[in-house]
Amino acid sequence: MATADAHAAYKPQAYIEIDTPLVSAQGWPLTLIELALNRGIEEHKLLRGTGIFRDDIAQKNILLSPQQCFQLIANIQKYNLHRDLSFLIGSRLLLDNPTPAQIALTHARNLQEALDIVIRYNTLISPLLKARLDYQQDRVMMYWQDSCGAASSEHFLLEMMATSLSALSRWKSAQPLPWQFYFCCDKPEHIEQYQVHLPGQIHFNAPVNAMSIAREYLHTPWQKVSADVFTRAEQLAEKQLAKLDSAQGFLAETYDYLHNNIHRAPNLDQSAADFGMSSASFKRKLKKHNSHFQAQYDQVRRDLTLMWLEQGGWSTEQIAHKLHFYDVANLRRAFKKWTGAPVKRKA
Repeated sequence: MATADAHAAYKPQAYIEIDTPLVSAQGWPLTLIELALNRGIEEHKLLRGTGIFRDDIAQKNILLSPQQCFQLIANIQKYNLHRDLSFLIGSRLLLDNPTPAQIALTHARNLQEALDIVIRYNTLISPLLKARLDYQQDRVMMYWQDSCGAASSEHFLLEMMATSLSALSRWKSAQPLPWQFYFCCDKPEHIEQYQVHLPGQIHFNAPVNAMSIAREYLHTPWQKVSADVFTRAEQLAEKQLAKLDSAQGFLAETYDYLHNNIHRAPNLDQSAADFGMSSASFKRKLKKHNSHFQAQYDQVRRDLTLMWLEQGGWSTEQIAHKLHFYDVANLRRAFKKWTGAPVKRKA
């Protein structure tokens, strides 16, 4: 994660909104539609409210907005018998009509390079979830965060992306790697799908959505890689990223703004002004993305508390002061509310 101690004010960068066309329909959305139809979900129910027409996306390179993707997932989630679809999509994410960034990912020389590609080309590989890396003493953590207002679709996307990265590392290493997976949700009824598709330790009711692995696995050479294919794919991905002005989702940009300005005790009015809009407009935009200012602010303060506790060297009094709590008692109550755990407990 980026440091929050920089004294210079961080200004908002370009961002993508929930209704911005962004996701290639011929990628995972088309695969998901075909799988759902093969499972017997009627087409008019599957595509209801999405603005997606099956014939169009099969024949044209159409871009879907995050909102369209969320509605498609929501329609599928109404059918509780199809809870393996997120895992199946994740296992095929890099195989069905892969983008240049995804091709580069499959030709990474090792896990470290693969994780760097996910971060560099996040908007191209995982536009709906923001990936963040944090190197701890003996492990590396990959955090996943809602980027565009996924709401109830977020868990489907978490299952999909965790499966995708786990499957890639297993494929390129020719063996399952000992990942640990962390999900904020309760233990689900379809736990068998996790056990099949996410080999490793799985933790529910975690304070954050993440996956981690020991750093000793980062530099083990991967098999079946081509430097030429990697270079060509990376060049194309750079061009695509430039067209997007390196933008990320609105919620991800709001998070970065609050995270990097935490020393200024950012409030709604100042944040809105920095985003170039009135407070009322900023509140409406957050609501449009299924969130609100306090939720975003608390998410940042939760993550910073966890990071500083993990790093050590900070007393709870110091953390409370840095996060603008009146006293330690208020920090403890807030942390318990955010994570369900005492403030001294590490992630």
